[in-house]
Amino acid sequence: MDQSFHLQKLGQTFKAMRTNRGLTQEALAGLAGVTRLKVIAIEAGRSSVAIESYARLAGALGAELTLSPRTRPTLDELKDFQ
Repeated sequence: MDQSFHLQKLGQTFKAMRTNRGLTQEALAGLAGVTRLKVIAIEAGRSSVAIESYARLAGALGAELTLSPRTRPTLDELKDFQ
């Protein structure tokens, strides 16, 4: 999978967390100490955003950024795609 896929998924996760908490992009930006444009860029999955901005948003949402090893799908999971 390419980098843009992962950034888009991460952006979708941030957006879901923000909306589940009833926050606007502007409100989250204020809590995180970043601009609203930075929140928009992260939610859109743009690659030009520094990791520090992702960490600030995560902190403002009460979350943390973690890395986990990539795993291959099981045969049962692959069957769901057919």
